[in-house]
Amino acid sequence: MRTTFRAVVIALGLVTCGTLLKGAETPDGGLTLSDAQREFYNARYDTAAAQTLELRTSDPEDLAAHELRASALLFQLKNALRSSRDKQKGLKVCAPCSEWMTAFLEDTASGQALARRRLAADPQDESALFFLGKLDLNYVWLQRGTLGRKTGWDEYWEARRSLDAVLKANPRHVRGRIARAWIDYIVDTRMPKGTRWVLGGGSRKRALIAVREAASTESDFYIRAEAEFSLWDMQVRERNFSEAVQIAQKLLRDFPDNRDLVAFLAGETAGGSQN
Repeated sequence: MRTTFRAVVIALGLVTCGTLLKGAETPDGGLTLSDAQREFYNARYDTAAAQTLELRTSDPEDLAAHELRASALLFQLKNALRSSRDKQKGLKVCAPCSEWMTAFLEDTASGQALARRRLAADPQDESALFFLGKLDLNYVWLQRGTLGRKTGWDEYWEARRSLDAVLKANPRHVRGRIARAWIDYIVDTRMPKGTRWVLGGGSRKRALIAVREAASTESDFYIRAEAEFSLWDMQVRERNFSEAVQIAQKLLRDFPDNRDLVAFLAGETAGGSQN
């Protein structure tokens, strides 16, 4: 039987710099964003959250660290609640979840506030627009996806407007294309037909094309990793397991400690051996 798949994206996604797996060190040999990205993509979300807290504390204006920390905390919550049918009850009995939730909400709010201040000074600030949209999407994924709450609509619309503005100014913005593709995909596949138009419409076909193009675009190491993880996720959702296996095998070479990749490939091997 196939294993239950646990998405490693939505989202998410991660940050913009770093062309090598290990990442360049700072002049004093200190912690870098690439270090935290490496931990995140190896599914060591606790370490990624701790490292991004250090980065954010040393540089409160670093929007990339805010977004990556929020993503790491989001995945900690997703993992903890994955087996709970009643997410609200699961949240109450999960010992560390309260702390993670508080940290997620605080980091998301501080990142959003920082991005909005930058946009008040320069409405065309591409970086601020992107990170505002991505932080908003993380919030929507937590509320609507992980917790099943009917909230987050203001953040949804702000994310959509922000990402559309990014892509209007820079259609080649890879991370913007990935995040915008997830909006298209989820609206088309997870929302009732009668409400899709209210949410601005969506298209799974357009989303798949956008993510596939993003994964084949020459870009920084971790940006491309985000695109490939997104393509993997979508192919599993589409039940295109043969291509998903190929992508997972490639990703595992770069991120050998990622337990999601290992579990997925093990399940596919076991399933294939039974056919």
